Amino acid sequence: MPRRKAADRTGPIKTRSRDGCKECRTSRVRCDTKKPICTRCWEKGLPCTKHLVLKWESEFASRGVAFGRAGVWSKAGGNQPTPGSLSSDEVHEWRPLPAVSPWGFINSSLATFERPDEVDVDFNELNELISVTQSSQDTTDQLWSWLQHFPHLAEITASYNLTLPPSLALFPELSQSGHGELFDYYLQQVCPRTAASSTSSSPFASVILPFCLSASPTLFKAIQALGACHWSRLNSSYGAIGLRYKSEALRDLRQRLSSEGTLTCSMDPEVLVIMIMLCLYEIVDKCDTQWTIHLKGANDLIRLRRKQQAALSKSTVPSDPVTSFAEQFFAFQDVMGRTACAKEVLFGTDYWKPDERNIDLWMGCSPELVSILAKITDMSRTRRQHTSEEDKSTYFLRAASLERQLESLVQEVGEGEDEVLAIVADSKRLAAMLYLHCALYGSDPTTPLVKSYVRQILRLILDLLDRQSTANVAWPVFVASVELDPSDDELNPDSETDSGSGRAVVLRALATMADSTISNIARTRAVITKLWQTRDSDLIKRTVPQNHCNDWEWHVVPISNAMSLA
Repeated sequence: MPRRKAADRTGPIKTRSRDGCKECRTSRVRCDTKKPICTRCWEKGLPCTKHLVLKWESEFASRGVAFGRAGVWSKAGGNQPTPGSLSSDEVHEWRPLPAVSPWGFINSSLATFERPDEVDVDFNELNELISVTQSSQDTTDQLWSWLQHFPHLAEITASYNLTLPPSLALFPELSQSGHGELFDYYLQQVCPRTAASSTSSSPFASVILPFCLSASPTLFKAIQALGACHWSRLNSSYGAIGLRYKSEALRDLRQRLSSEGTLTCSMDPEVLVIMIMLCLYEIVDKCDTQWTIHLKGANDLIRLRRKQQAALSKSTVPSDPVTSFAEQFFAFQDVMGRTACAKEVLFGTDYWKPDERNIDLWMGCSPELVSILAKITDMSRTRRQHTSEEDKSTYFLRAASLERQLESLVQEVGEGEDEVLAIVADSKRLAAMLYLHCALYGSDPTTPLVKSYVRQILRLILDLLDRQSTANVAWPVFVASVELDPSDDELNPDSETDSGSGRAVVLRALATMADSTISNIARTRAVITKLWQTRDSDLIKRTVPQNHCNDWEWHVVPISNAMSLA
């Protein structure tokens, strides 16, 4: 009986199943594609697997083999063109794939939408990037080089004719308590990561080390706790050691405050140095609200000391370098951290000289710039309280005055020419300009002036990355990243060459800073990526700030509590 023509057939036309299982395809039998197992495989006891096989047309063409049914036949009639029959005009030119870095995409999870105001920090995310460049065998030689910065210590070592490791000879408390290598680690690995430039000695060594000659064992415990905490990011076995030293230092500090009284302790600079080490421990460890407890405690002691000195008709300006550095440390931590969360500043502008333009090695900027930042934060907190026209006029006049100060600010490097220190200071000045426009004027990432400042800052960060010096730029990187336009983040959008994505530069800088700074970069990165997720979501939803909030108050403030950006 002759086959019926296609036109004479009735009912649905049976086509080959595209979702058939591997077993049916191998036997050239139609598969009914039932789930989880097709009927034929169920009857025959076969596994019914569905393996996806990717086939590339270019591979078939290079072998001169037809790709699937191409060029063989079709139901419509006529042969399809074979792979070798394409004309030169129809040949596609494939561009090479660009290199995709690990930070090319920001992924969201369910928690991103369920808890939009919380930041989930993976504290082990960047630990593998931390590396110790110095070996334990080099510790003695490196420590001797540190001692050369202090002539009076060199005289002591010469008079003793030391042949033992200097850390054990100068500080016998270390040999009694054990783990003297933690003090060496503090000098070799922690101190260099606290200075904006490698050409000068960090105050954590030049100021703290001579003071340790007459310090109590409590200070050594606090220093060893900090060294162990930082080292634990590379070697987890030091985590428990650091926790033990921290607990002992806290216990001794509480006993001293209880027995001697807060007034007596406020006059002793050692108490503030111990609190510095404990504060840094909490920052390096988790950077949660624990470090702000030491900040508030130090603020109470410093104010008590100043009040006592004022009652005795003495100058409130500290005369010794240790107290001066301790006050500067806590005041700088407070001002820089509160730029993000917009909370009330504990250490006001009276801790800063408004005409001091010399760049501080540890801060990476001048005290005058920090004084301006403290004023901007104070104004941002009271912005919505100005309702009358007179108040608004006064507010904008003050903002314009601060803007002019930043535009004309000259930060001096001091002795010698240190290009790295100058670049770091300029990046912070530009970040202050960006912070002022966003926090006071209500600018957002789409504002052309904001885009210009962001690109200028990130270009300076790229310069520092090329110089392999990113020890003190956490704040400018943070400010530039949170105000980065998600739809326009190219550093040189008008250039014909590809200059790179702003987000890629930020994440590359954060990855590098994880090794070059003692700040908690994991938390900083978590806040930044959380904000990027929010901006991407708002870009799709076309969400705008509400309740009279500006962009900084709406996006940055809610997720930036207790951040350390110093």
